[in-house]
Amino acid sequence: MASLIEDYAMLGNCRSAALVARNGSIDWLCLPRFDSASCFAALIGDDDNGRWRIAPADPDAACTRRYIDGSLVLETEWRTATGRARVIDFMPFAGDQVGVTRIVEGIEGRVDFEAVLTIRFDYGNAVPWVSRLDETTITAVAGPDMLVVRSPVVVEGEGMHSIARFVVGKGDSIPFMMAWGPSHLPPPATLDPHAELRDTLAFWETWSNRCNDSGEWSDIVRRSLVVLKGLSYLPTGGIIAAPTTSLPEQLGGQRNWDYRYCWARDATFVLSALVNAGYHDEASAWRDWVRRAVAGSPGQLQVLYGVAGERRLEEYEVPWLSGYEGAKPVRIGNAASAQFQLDIFGELVGAFAHAIRHGVTLQPEADDVQAVFLEHLAGIWRQPDEGIWEIRGEPRHFVHSKVMAWLAFQRAAEQDRHGRDPGFTRRWRAIADEIKADILAKGVDPARGCFTQSYGSTELDASLLLVTLTDFLPPDDPRIVATVRAIEEDLLVDGFVRRYDTRSGVDGLPPGEGEFLPCSFWLVENYVLLGRFDEARELFKRLIGLANDLGLLAEEYDPRSKRLLGNFPQAFSHVALVNAAFSLAHCYSATADIHATPEALDPQGVRA
Repeated sequence: MASLIEDYAMLGNCRSAALVARNGSIDWLCLPRFDSASCFAALIGDDDNGRWRIAPADPDAACTRRYIDGSLVLETEWRTATGRARVIDFMPFAGDQVGVTRIVEGIEGRVDFEAVLTIRFDYGNAVPWVSRLDETTITAVAGPDMLVVRSPVVVEGEGMHSIARFVVGKGDSIPFMMAWGPSHLPPPATLDPHAELRDTLAFWETWSNRCNDSGEWSDIVRRSLVVLKGLSYLPTGGIIAAPTTSLPEQLGGQRNWDYRYCWARDATFVLSALVNAGYHDEASAWRDWVRRAVAGSPGQLQVLYGVAGERRLEEYEVPWLSGYEGAKPVRIGNAASAQFQLDIFGELVGAFAHAIRHGVTLQPEADDVQAVFLEHLAGIWRQPDEGIWEIRGEPRHFVHSKVMAWLAFQRAAEQDRHGRDPGFTRRWRAIADEIKADILAKGVDPARGCFTQSYGSTELDASLLLVTLTDFLPPDDPRIVATVRAIEEDLLVDGFVRRYDTRSGVDGLPPGEGEFLPCSFWLVENYVLLGRFDEARELFKRLIGLANDLGLLAEEYDPRSKRLLGNFPQAFSHVALVNAAFSLAHCYSATADIHATPEALDPQGVRA
C-alpha cells in the first residue's frame, strides 16, 4: 500500500523524477522522461506494480531524512539496535543517461539491510525478463525498455522480485546504480556513483545559490524553486505541472488526472516566479518553450502540451491499477488538451509583457505572432469556454476567462515597441475597452456587488482573486473589495480557499475535493494589495506550514483529514508560494515592518 502523499520525497534530474517514501521505497518512476510509462507504479497500485525499497531488515528501525543543502539529493538516516547507517538517493546529471543511484553508508555499528527490486514496465503491467550479465550487473527487459542495475552486492531472483541482503558497517559504502536504456541497444555505460554524487551536489549548489533573497521566507522559497527546477525538462525548457498521475483530489473519488505535462497558462506565473528569484536563463528557456509549443495557427492553441511540445495527449484509463487508496480511474494522458479555454490567450500575452518588463528578451517575430493570436482572439472572446479549472460540464462565460481576454488586448496595447503600427495599438485598446464593459455589465452580482463565477450566475470562484492581480480594477474598487469579502464568506474552509462549490454541478463531476492551495496563496496577494498585511502574513505562515518535512506541497489540502491531496509535488502550488513570498517581501522586512505601499507592488506576472 502506498504511503501518505505528504510522506514522499522527490528525486529529479530535469528529465524525470522519482518519489521515495519514508520507508525507503521508490514507489513511482517514469523513464526516460516525466511522461514515459512507469517502471515503478506502487504509488497508484500495489507493491507488485513495481517499487524499489532499500531499508534495514529490522522493522522497528527509525529514520530521519533531509535534502542535502539546496538540492534534490535525499539523505535518509536509519537507526537500529545494532547501529546507524544512511541511504543517499539521487538522480545523476549524466547526459542522456537517466536513472537512479542509491548509496548505503555505515555510520556506526552494523546494520542489516535488505533491497527489494520489483520492476514492472508499462505502468505496472509488464513483467520483464531479468538476466545476469556478470556478478555485479543484471538487466531487465520488456518490449522497448531495459533497466540495468549494478551493485557489488549480489542480487538474487525470488518470486518475480530481485532481492539483495547485506550488512553495512562503519565506513562502508555500497552503491546501487540503475539506468534506463532502449532494449535494442547495448546497456548504458557504467558510472562512478561517488563522482556522480559530487557532480550532482555541485550542480544543485551552484543553481540554488543564485536565488534572490526573499527575507524571512528565503529557505522555503529556495526549496520551491529547486522543486520547479526539478520539474523542468532540460532538453526543451518545458516545466511540467507535477511528476505524477491520478493522485486524487478527493480520496476514493474520480477527480484523478495526469499532470505530467506542460500547461501554457502556467507561463505567466512561472515567469513571474523565476524572474522575481533572479533566474533569467530559466525564464528565457520557459519563454522559448512556450513560443515553440504554441507556434502555428492560433485556432489550434492548446491548454497543455508534452514536454517537447507534443500535442496529442489522448486520455485513457488503466484498469489494472487499483488507484491511490482505491481512487479510480487511473488516467494516462489528459483530455483537457482538447478543451477551449479562453484565458490562456491573456496569460500568454501577459507572460510576454512580463518578460519584456523584466529584461527577458523576445524573439524578433514575437510581435507578428502576438498580432495573429490577438486577431483570432478578437473573433472568439464572446464564446463560452471550459475555463481555468478545465470543467467537464457545459461551457460557460467564465468571468476569469473574460478578464484574461481583456488582459491580452490591454497588455498588448500598453507595450511600447519600436516600429509597431499604431493602428494595432488603437484597435487592441478599443477591444480591451469593449470586453471590460461587457464584464462589468454581465459579470457582477447586482445584489452583492461582487464578481461572479460566470455570466448570469450567483456562484463564486477563487479564480476571481486573479482579477485584482491583473489591474482590471484598482484594489480599492468596491467590486474588488466585495469579491474578496464574498470569497471569504463562501469559499473559505477552515481558513483555506476552495476553488468553487463543486455541489453546483458546474464541472460535470461528483461533488467534493480538497482546498486548492494556489487559491489561498492568491488570497495572500490580495490581502497585500488591500493593505491587510498582517492577515497576509498569517495566512502565508499557515500555508507554508502545510508543506511536508522536506518543504514539498501537493495540489490541494483537506483540512478535515489534515492530508495533502492531488498530484505531488505540484508546480502551481510552489509557483504561487514563491510569488506570494515576494509580494510579502515588498511589504515586510525580516521583522515584519511595512516598507512599501500596495501601488509599488508587482506580485504576479499578470500585473506586468
